[in-house]
Formats: sequence, C-alpha cells, structure tokens
Amino acid sequence: MSIKFVGEHIAKLDDKGRLVFPSQLKALAESAGADKLRFVVKPASYRQCLEMLTYEEWVKESERVLANINTYEEEGDAIWQFYTDNTAIVEPDEKTGRIQIPKYMLDKIEVNKEVVFVGRYHKIELTAKERYPAKKLSQEEGIKLLTKKMSKGD
Repeated sequence: MSIKFVGEHIAKLDDKGRLVFPSQLKALAESAGADKLRFVVKPASYRQCLEMLTYEEWVKESERVLANINTYEEEGDAIWQFYTDNTAIVEPDEKTGRIQIPKYMLDKIEVNKEVVFVGRYHKIELTAKERYPAKKLSQEEGIKLLTKKMSKGD
C-alpha cells in the first residue's frame, strides 16, 4: 500500500488540543487500500513544520537511514538518535477523525488555533496557518528550478 497525499486543508484545534484529520486525506488513504491510519509525526528538517508519514512510509525511510549508518559507532548512534528523537505516533479516532499531536510539537511550530495540512505525495506537512505559506517559491522560481532538474536527465 502506497498512499499519495495531495492538497491543502485547514483544521482548527479544539479545546483539548486535538485536530480533525481532513476527510479528503482520509479518502485518499482509503482509496489506496488503508484499513487503519497510523502516522509517525516528526519535525521537518529544513522548515518550521511537522511531517506526518504513514507508519509504513516511516519504516521504509528508517531502513534507508539505517542502511547508511552503523549504530554501533558513535557517529552512527548520534545520527540515529537525531533521526528518531521527537517522534510520535498518532492515529485518527475511528468515529470522529480527531488526532492528538503532542503539544510540545505544536508549540515548536507556533500553532495558535489553526493548522494547514499539506499533502506532499508520500507525506503530509503540518504548518501553523499564520506561518503558511512562509517560504513558497514564486511561479517563476518554481518553473526555473523544475526545468533545471527535469532537464538533467537529457
């Protein structure tokens, strides 16, 4: 099963700090054959947002990381610790679709009341609505970079 997420969806925090997982993203998961959704949430590497990967996708990514390090050496152990720190497992409630992202994670990305869920193919990014889109490429910049990358295969 490989779920491909797409689109931008806004959700509001409730009084208990929960978010309703967007129904459009849930529908994409169901159409890909997912029975139950389980996500690993972690800080993004280069932007002030969180990444949500399905548990299966996180396992694949983790195996790629482990294939390139030796956790029995100091450097490899430090890389693995960095990679696995600040992760959490979240599952949408079957009836309501609500998820509970740890408060410290939401605080780190400066969420006040609303979160933008952004489908990024194999993952979902969560950004505070007030900060989105903080660093979006202009149409011209995006086309230039995409054209440059796509023409490298020639």
